[in-house]
Amino acid sequence: MSDVPPAARTLDAMEISYRMFRHPGPIASLEQAARERNQAPDQIVRSILFRVTPSEYVMVLIAGDRQVDWRTLRKHLSQSRITMANEEEILRVTGAERGGVSPLGLPSPLKILVDESVFANEEISLGSGVRGTTIIMQSADLRRALGDGVIGNFAEK
Repeated sequence: MSDVPPAARTLDAMEISYRMFRHPGPIASLEQAARERNQAPDQIVRSILFRVTPSEYVMVLIAGDRQVDWRTLRKHLSQSRITMANEEEILRVTGAERGGVSPLGLPSPLKILVDESVFANEEISLGSGVRGTTIIMQSADLRRALGDGVIGNFAEK
């Protein structure tokens, strides 16, 4: 197994620049993560996995200081009910533990919805696929790396 996180391997293959940051210990809050990365909470991109049907999942990327608007998400997906994925589903679908999930380097294709808030800052950070290790990069480069990710307004007002 490689010591290079899945997201870093993907970015390397795409020749997209980034830097890695390893937290010195466990992370207890968004604020702590932001402080250790020398960033604001809204620069942290959370990758949240939702179960749409028993066999279908979608990942929503949202700025750390925002919350997903469930009603908007259900409407966008044409579903009356969706749920957040549990720990086992997160690991199976993304290959990462909660807290390390990344939209990059996934084991298989997954629909990705990106809230506009993700691109509000020039520099952002997101999971690497390994808990405790983060990718710091330009938001414009993330947009390029995501390719066919759907960008919209999925955050609460």
